[in-house]
Amino acid sequence: MDFRLAVMQDLSQLKDMYKQIIKNMNEHDIQIWDDIYPCEFFEEDIKNNRLYVLFNNGEMISAFVVCDTDPGEKAVQWHDNHAKALYINRLGVNIKYSQKGTGSLMLAKAKEVAKGSGAEYLRLFVADINEPAIKFYIRNGFEKVDGAYDEVFDDGFMLHEYGYEIKV
Repeated sequence: MDFRLAVMQDLSQLKDMYKQIIKNMNEHDIQIWDDIYPCEFFEEDIKNNRLYVLFNNGEMISAFVVCDTDPGEKAVQWHDNHAKALYINRLGVNIKYSQKGTGSLMLAKAKEVAKGSGAEYLRLFVADINEPAIKFYIRNGFEKVDGAYDEVFDDGFMLHEYGYEIKV
């Protein structure tokens, strides 16, 4: 397995993988990602050295973004608002590798990235309708914090998101 920062040459495979993830989510009535999000953000993520990928024999099997801020970070009550934290976003697992521990492996990698950057917490937001993801994060030791963030998009679509965190 090859875990590393993404490069522009990964973009096509990355978008193809996420399009399959989105299709699968839509089939399970979890309609939170679309043609724009997350795919249109990957190029900027790569340029800013915040998108990590995992390959197995040349095939992309997972990816995530780590950022030092999040639009919803002030909307919830973190355990320690003053602690340094990083935020994991856009975690996706190739559907051929789902339910095989890949997501948990990627969370472990994200915790390593956060710890290596001097962060005390790894945090994230998850839409309230994404019950499989909520169960996944709890199973992996993330704790829900009080409050919620309502992310409103240009077209009026809104996601009600809960904050979760884990000490690294």
